[in-house]
Amino acid sequence: MTTRRTFIATASTAAASMLAFSPSLFAGTEGQKLKNIGFISGIIGKELKGDWKSVLKKTVEYGFNEMEPGNYFGDSAASFLAFCKEIGLMPVAKGITFNAKEDVLKKEIESIHELEIKNAILYWPWLVGGPFNLEDCKRSAEILNKTGIICKENGLTLCWHNHNKEFIPMEAGMPFDFLMSQTEKDLVQCELDIYWVAKGGADPLAVLKKYKGRVKILHVKDMAPGAEQTFECPGSGILDFPSIFKEALNQGIEHFIVEHDTVKDGMDCLKSSGAYLRNLTIK
Repeated sequence: MTTRRTFIATASTAAASMLAFSPSLFAGTEGQKLKNIGFISGIIGKELKGDWKSVLKKTVEYGFNEMEPGNYFGDSAASFLAFCKEIGLMPVAKGITFNAKEDVLKKEIESIHELEIKNAILYWPWLVGGPFNLEDCKRSAEILNKTGIICKENGLTLCWHNHNKEFIPMEAGMPFDFLMSQTEKDLVQCELDIYWVAKGGADPLAVLKKYKGRVKILHVKDMAPGAEQTFECPGSGILDFPSIFKEALNQGIEHFIVEHDTVKDGMDCLKSSGAYLRNLTIK
């Protein structure tokens, strides 16, 4: 005979079993942390000209486990990569030249492979300085698609990096939208710079949502309050990183690279940025 007491006991046991065997029911209620936090090497370019090994070890102490190098340091790519693996700091992206001749692009791809990097970056995918018109966009999209084919054939993902000028309206909408719509999804991805999107007057979160599946890497730098909207180290400005990162993680974006174009003390910026990003809980 089932009494009220036995029913409650049975129900409690069943609920406990569900919790024991179905932790996913409550997954994410405590928030997420960023697994991979990187930096672009230019932010500590001056420091890396000295004792680069000690400098890179220090960045790991600050919480970084990825970097976007301009080139390797030391005697060879192999020795540099071995050192990076030893300290737990992996190169994940490296730049290539826009509209490069075949022999130049081949050498650049070889240098990327030497560091076991999978992402090739075009930091300025334009033949002009901007603002851009429709013809500029058509030429850039064509080159991006062609370069994307070559990268894919060589086991790389091509990403282009935005600035604010892609968000200045032209005669046919926004240059950013044109490049995203006229490049092939399986050939061309975006390394989305959060600061430059905001500087251009757009909403980084809205751009991420609009182009779900097209962003491979986020460049993370903050914006200072005020009319000038100057650069700030992440966590020191006004940009809503928790909301942006939440969307990024939901999309499966894995790389968050700290950047600052005019930093005075790169190591101090990385120290504060690392502390902020490592301790950030994304709900």
